[in-house]
Amino acid sequence: MHFNKFSFGTLQIDGSAYTQDVVIDRGEIRKRKKAPSKQFRDEFGHTPLSIGEKIPWKCERLVIGTGAYGNLPVMKEVKAEAKRRHVELIIVPTSEALGLMEKDSRANAILHVTC
Repeated sequence: MHFNKFSFGTLQIDGSAYTQDVVIDRGEIRKRKKAPSKQFRDEFGHTPLSIGEKIPWKCERLVIGTGAYGNLPVMKEVKAEAKRRHVELIIVPTSEALGLMEKDSRANAILHVTC
């Protein structure tokens, strides 16, 4: 998987452009469905990543790209579930997450493309 370009609001993976958050699950790319997390928006000032979402847990390492400015909140329940499952959780701005994903093709990811 090759990450061609990332800028606020746009991410290119293998030549395809994405303007919404994406989930990479064992090499498959899908749009992040954040509806289960919207109920927490007022609490965080932004729709966070919550345990209610379909998180790609079948991995040893899960990389969460928190956006261009690192503003995507990750709820403590997600961190606790990663620990329970013995999944290494790496939470970094999306530009840094892309570099990590280039180096580790076996990792799964959730990549926020805006803030």
